[in-house]
Parts: sequence; structure tokens; C-alpha cells
Amino acid sequence: MLKYKELKLALEEFLLEDFPHAEGDEIEAIVTHWLQTPSKKVPFLTASMHEYCVSRVQSLLAESEEERFLIKQPVPAYRFSLPIEWTNIPFPPVQHPSFTFIDLFAGIGGFRIAMQEQGGKCVFSSEWDPHAQKTYEANFGEVPYGDIRKINEKEIPDHDILCAGFPCQPFSLAGVSARNALHTAHGFACETQGTLFFDIVRIVKEKRPRVLFLENVKNLVGHDEGKTFSVIRNTIESIGYSFSYKVIDASPLVPQKRVRCYMVCLRDGKGPFDFPVISGPPIPLRTILEKEVDDSYTISAKLWQGHKRRTKNNLARGTGFTAFCADLDKPANTLVARYGKDGKECLIPQKSKTPRMLTPRECARLQGFPESFIIAPGKTTAYRQFGNSVAVPVIRLIAEEIATHLRQNKKERTKK
Repeated sequence: MLKYKELKLALEEFLLEDFPHAEGDEIEAIVTHWLQTPSKKVPFLTASMHEYCVSRVQSLLAESEEERFLIKQPVPAYRFSLPIEWTNIPFPPVQHPSFTFIDLFAGIGGFRIAMQEQGGKCVFSSEWDPHAQKTYEANFGEVPYGDIRKINEKEIPDHDILCAGFPCQPFSLAGVSARNALHTAHGFACETQGTLFFDIVRIVKEKRPRVLFLENVKNLVGHDEGKTFSVIRNTIESIGYSFSYKVIDASPLVPQKRVRCYMVCLRDGKGPFDFPVISGPPIPLRTILEKEVDDSYTISAKLWQGHKRRTKNNLARGTGFTAFCADLDKPANTLVARYGKDGKECLIPQKSKTPRMLTPRECARLQGFPESFIIAPGKTTAYRQFGNSVAVPVIRLIAEEIATHLRQNKKERTKK
């Protein structure tokens, strides 16, 4: 067996020597995608690069006295597997997949965890943030490609499901308020983020996946008096997909008041999609708190006094943020990307001390990530990543319904 990290470094080193035109970040994405699915159908992988990877792995296998190299077997690309030991990778690729998917605006992999649990094989991922890319690789053994706007849709492998938690800042309440205050654009007028939805559309037009699974903030539904949402719905329906959505509060599944809009679109108008019923009492925040927390998470007396002063002033004028100690018997407020700045969205009360911030592990639990998930080393980075992430248990339940739909659809096609 060849160890993932050693094999990755070996291929990167030699590819960079023989293909100097390729950028280092691009090579990382190419190599790690190839290791997950060692075929020629990897974005930006030339035929000569593919042959080079094959020969290099063959030589390494020969050195380790392995007798055969599975890439020579004439089976579909998604069934290829290398004798790789995924050492210290919590969520390695699925070896016998029942469907394939791509992970766009992947963040740190909330969609991927849920889809792999259902037997899905990820054949392409994209995430522009370099810190999120590192966290993603640490957990899945794959470096996502960067800016989706630079990816030719023809390069992306065929897939059954397109997953995308496309950027929400242009549509969120906080994002709209901030952009209005700064006199900058929001929604689809925000060219850097809002129009990324149309990059999803160009990929869908080219690859025609069976299912689209999208997530965004609840404010997307009412943004610009509903015009933004109408554009999204009409665009998806115009290219031959049904459009179903549901606004779901995650608090019965995670101890956090996180309300998001989930959209599932089925090819050839085969809808509507039946979302799972998520109900029950909200989970208390205290259920995920660590028993022993370092004093570095306790905020200073000066910061706490500032929070209280601004809260009093903002309540008096009827606008602005407020900061209170959290009620541990209720779910936390929505975790946001800026949480690491001062923690005001969720402060944990402490006896004889000023309040403390949540730890990164507690933030992971707020979003329903498994305990085995590897967290980014820097606090600020970890807070931002979890604040931008999806609530995994909600994604998991919807993924189960999607997987069921695919199985039923397959049975119907078989009967015909």
C-alpha cells in the first residue's frame, strides 16, 4: 500500500519539474483529484501528465513489491482504485459508489460528508479560499480547484448530483445591510459573488446532472421583493429541471438557530421533490459544550463592558447588534463567519468570570460535524470556516431522500 501524502508529494514534485507551466496550486488539485479517481478525466490533466502519473505510480508499486496496478483494468473511471493507504484522512473516497457528485463552493466539506455517507463518490470539488482548501484536503485527501469562474465546464467530469452552497453574503440580511451602508451592490448586482449562481447554470447546461442540491440563506427567498428568487427558479426550470425548495430551521438537529433555504431540482422536470420533515424540540446549547476550556477563550473585561454599552445604546435606538450571555437551555444564535472578531453572537456565561467564546470544536458541533473532523489550526480561520458552513445533519437527511430518489429512478429505468 502506498501512503496518500507520500504519493501526493512524489507526483507533485515530478510534475512540477516536467510541466513547469502548471502552477503549484493547480498541480495540487490535479494530483489529488487523480489519486481519488485515477483516470484521464481530471480537469487540466493532459494525456502526457496522466501517463506520467501512471508510470510513476507503477515504479513506486514495483519498489514496494506490489504485483499489479489497477488502472489497467477496463472499468469505468469512477470505479478505479489505487492501493492507497489513506493515513490520517478521516473521510477517504468511497470505494464502491452508488452515485457520483461534484462539490461546488465546497467550503470545508459539509456537503461531502453527507453525500459520501450515502455512498456517493465525489469526482470534482471547487473552493476559492486557500485556507478552506487546506482544511478540505486534511479531511478528504483532495485539494479543491480554485475559482469556479476559471473552470471550463467541459473539463468537469460527468456526475449524477451537483451540490453547491453558493455564496450567501450578497443575499443575507447582514450582507445586504452592510452593502447598503457602504453603497455597494448586493444580490445579483454583486458581480464577485452574486453572479456565481450563473456559473452553476453553465455547468448544469453542459453536464446535465440528474439532481441539483443547493443551499443558501433564508433571505434569498425574499431578497429584492422576491425578484432574485424568481430569477433563480425560472432559470433552473427553463433548462429542464423541476424546482423545489424549503426553508428549514436546523435547531431540532443541532443546538443552533440556523434557518436556511434548501433547493432540490430534478432533471426532466421529474418533481416535486419531497423534503424530509424536520421537527421536534430545539437542542440545548449546553449539550455540546466542552467540560474544560482554556482561559484564552474568556473575553476581557474591557471587551465585555464595550459589548454591554453598545447593546444598551443599540436597544435604545432600535437598531444594530446586541450581545448577551447565551441561554444554555436553548439553541445558540446563528453562527456567523465574523464570530472570531469578538464573539458577541454567542457568549458562554462563566462563574466569577467574564463570558467566554465558543471553542472551534464547539463550533464544529454546532454545525453537526463528526468528532473526527480535523479543524483548521488558527482560531480565526476555524471560526470563519464553521460560520460559512452548512449544518451537516440537515444536509444528511436531504441527501438520504435524494439517494432514495436515485435508487427508485434507477429501478424504473431498469423495468423499461
